[in-house]
Amino acid sequence: MITNSKHAHAKPPWLKVRACGNRKYLEVQSLLREHHLHTVCQEANCPNRGECFSSGTATFLIMGPNCTRNCAFCNVTHGKAAPLSDDEPAQVARTVDILKLKHAVVTSVTRDDLPDGGARRFAEVIAAIRDLEQGVTIEVLTPDFRGRMEHVQVVLDAEPDVFNHNVETAPRLYREVRPAADYRQSLAVLKYAADDGRAAVKSGLMVGLGETIEELHSVFSDLHSAGVELLTIGQYLSPSKEHHPVIRYYHPTEFDELADAARKIGIKSVFSGPLVRSSYHAREQFAQK
Repeated sequence: MITNSKHAHAKPPWLKVRACGNRKYLEVQSLLREHHLHTVCQEANCPNRGECFSSGTATFLIMGPNCTRNCAFCNVTHGKAAPLSDDEPAQVARTVDILKLKHAVVTSVTRDDLPDGGARRFAEVIAAIRDLEQGVTIEVLTPDFRGRMEHVQVVLDAEPDVFNHNVETAPRLYREVRPAADYRQSLAVLKYAADDGRAAVKSGLMVGLGETIEELHSVFSDLHSAGVELLTIGQYLSPSKEHHPVIRYYHPTEFDELADAARKIGIKSVFSGPLVRSSYHAREQFAQK
């Protein structure tokens, strides 16, 4: 268990989310169960899943629910990964079709057990959605593939519209928050995607883990230098007492100030707010680029 005597306590009122159980929400849940699909909305306990499900959108979590890494901030289950399902790309595409999505977001657990880190599976899912021939734009949120750019290339060659890889936090905090990842390696993945030039490049940050404002501004500069065009900034919420604690809660006005700072540095589109997550209003942000 991670402990910190300076961590924040009660959640402020702006973090309260209304419960949602309308017909569309229940329909999406039913479809996901029927097709044996996972979403990061559910696995990561996203606070926006009620809003997104109700609007008929979801972020598909491919390659199973178990992650081979065990980051201190994440609610996705850590454990032995299951073999890939041959039906998965077709199942995702079928659900995209049934939900009539205009913008599909596809992410994954980290699969360090696979020789290519799951790059080919990302490409297969992209191809299956493209086969629908419905003009669906596709956003992928990938792991770092251990910095193997040949695997990043496999994903880029499938031509997603948005290539997203989150740096998550300031480099000083990586050892305690993302011990299996490397900040410079993540920047290199983003730069490689930007240099490829076919996809809009996106990244995301959580705040409240113990970073300073100066560190965040430095990260904005690094992301801009790496070619990032789209950025999300949201409040970290600790999933349990076993996870990294929330050191502090940022006020909504501070999120506005962070967005202004990132835009001044040169990042084109910034979605910043307490409940913003990587794929929150992803279609709208892509349209703004």
